[in-house]
Order: sequence, then structure tokens, then C-alpha cells
Amino acid sequence: MTLTSGILSRDKLLAAAATLEPLPASVTRLAALSPGDDDILDEIISAVSLDPVLTAEVLRFANSAFARRSREIATVEAAVVRLGATAVVMERFDPVVALRSIERSSVTHSQWVPTMFVRMLRLPEAKRNGFDLSSHRVAIHGAAPCPRPIKEAMLEWWGPIIHEYYGASEGGGVTHIGPDEWLQHRGSVGKPLYGVPHILDEEGSGELPAGETGVVYFERGIPIEYHNDKAKTLSAHGPNGWSTVGDLGYLDDDGYLYLVDRRSNLIISGGVNIYPREVEDVLVLHPAVFDAAVIGVSNEEFGQEVKAVVQVSDGHQPSEALETQLIEYCRSTLASYKCPRTVDFVQELPRSENGKLYKRHLVDMYAHNDPTSLRA
Repeated sequence: MTLTSGILSRDKLLAAAATLEPLPASVTRLAALSPGDDDILDEIISAVSLDPVLTAEVLRFANSAFARRSREIATVEAAVVRLGATAVVMERFDPVVALRSIERSSVTHSQWVPTMFVRMLRLPEAKRNGFDLSSHRVAIHGAAPCPRPIKEAMLEWWGPIIHEYYGASEGGGVTHIGPDEWLQHRGSVGKPLYGVPHILDEEGSGELPAGETGVVYFERGIPIEYHNDKAKTLSAHGPNGWSTVGDLGYLDDDGYLYLVDRRSNLIISGGVNIYPREVEDVLVLHPAVFDAAVIGVSNEEFGQEVKAVVQVSDGHQPSEALETQLIEYCRSTLASYKCPRTVDFVQELPRSENGKLYKRHLVDMYAHNDPTSLRA
């Protein structure tokens, strides 16, 4: 069984599907961080996990990919060690230590989340370019959306070695996109490796055309079942049996999937839908912002209003002037109704060790008028 991270609500225990079919070779290669052919054991690789707690998606894939060879292998690190490779595991992410680890251990394959990309890019250019990364051949990231400018900056720095996957702990579908494809479909999480994606309306009954945002469902995906929670399991499936974890997104004309946000994160202000991720992707590009979250808080007139919660970067101090500056910065890029009406500054946002934001914690604190424990 797998325990989800509970970033939107309480943790959920997932029941393993005893009848799960073997994943296709494309997924097993993704799990092994290997671009090889059908026999993923042919290549001896060195891998660095910069995520002290691996995401459930990778654990699920690793278990499935290596079940035929070794039932007891439970993580990608264990898998690469059994291959004769070296697994470099950090106790806690640090951008300098991560880059030094790649250089020192001649790492060829690595796994990341977007927050790590942001923090490495924030290093002085001379420092981050001072490491020998010539051994590095494949970098894969997932677990959270990556802002387009951050992905573009990483590709410019590391070159065309960055791959992205999308999948949920619960199951459903899996997508992947390589660096060359991404440059042609910027912002996409790719095409399916497993399952068939569909974009449906809010009721889960009508399929939406390309380019229109709706709820992401997968047909013939990995079965979703919540342990001892039939109601939750039922809510994860539409009338046709397709499964969803509540992500919002759209497909383009070529069948590439784009994620917009989580349905539960949606802010409705004056009857207009606002997607927090769009605002967060702008805020994290400001040099004074180390980390940011955007949530909806109560507003008597409009129902909800947009609030930004920001952790400032070193060398910057929270102030009313900075709040005004950040709001104006958003307005320079986004429509005014999408921009924060207020900004709160906090010492640290509630993130898991693997970089996932516990947004539900923020929403609950503001709902109970108790955000003081986080304030800077």
C-alpha cells in the first residue's frame, strides 16, 4: 500500500491493485532513468536522488519495472545499486551540494522537483557554472508543475537532457515529454505512456475540445482505489469508469497534455475562475521571492479574493513597499483580477521534503484566522 502526501487534504492510504498489468517498456525505462531498449539492466548507470523522500509515482514504477527480476527492490536507489551503479542520496537538498555531488560522483542520471531548479538558478551564475557537469546525461523531474521560464532557463543551462513526467500517487495515467518535444510544446507534460487522457466538463460527462480547460481523466489507466474508502474511490471515477485525481488541464491539437491547476485549488472571485498556479509562476520569478503560494481567502463582496503568501529571498526584508511591488509585478504580466489583493510574508512555506506544497495547511490556517505561526 502507498500513503499519499496529503497536500490537498489529509493523507490517503491507497490499496494496491492485485491485478495490475505490467507497465509497458516505455514506463519501465522512465522508472529506471535509463534511455535504453527493452533490457533496462544492460546499462550500468550512476544516479543521484536529490529527493530524500521519493515520490510515490517513482516508487510505483520502480516496483512494477523490477518485479520480474527482484521482488524486494522498492526504490530507484535500491534498483540502481542492484544494477551495480552508485546511488548518491542527499539527506536534505542543498543546491551547491547537489551540483558538487554530480561533479564528484560523475553522476549520469538524476531526479528533481521544480523547487530545486528554482533554488539552483538563484545561485550566482559564476558559482553554478563552476561545477563540471559533463557526466550528466539525463535529468528527470516531476511531482509538481514547473514554470515555463524556469524550464527554459534549465534547458539553456544543462542542454537537452531534461525529461518530465506526470502521474499521481493514486494511479490513473502517466505522461512523459523529452526536451526536444517540450521546446515544441512549451508547458506541456507530454503524451501518455500509460492510459488515454480525456478532458471532461465539471460533471465528468461531456468531453471538451482541444484547447479548452477541464478535468483531466484517464481511460485504461492504473486502477485507483482508496483503502477502506469506497466513497472516495467512487468520486475518483466518472460515469464511464475513467479515473481522475482532480487535476485541471487541456489537450492541444497534437494530443499533448497541459496542466493548469488542481480543481480544489481553484479560486472563484466574483464568479470568475482564477488558477493560483498561474500567479505563483509569475511570483517565483521576482528576485525578492524565494518561495510563493497563492490561495483564495474569504471576501464578503466577491466570495473569495486572491492572497499571495511569500517567503522572501536572502537580502530582502518583508515590508509594505515590497508587498506593493509584488502586486504591481503581477499586474505587469497578468490581468488585474488574477493578481493578489494582499501579500503576507512568512518565514517558510509548509513543503514536504520532496518539494510538494501543503497548500491545504495554508487554506485551513487562513480559514480559521490563524496564519500567525508562519509569519516572518
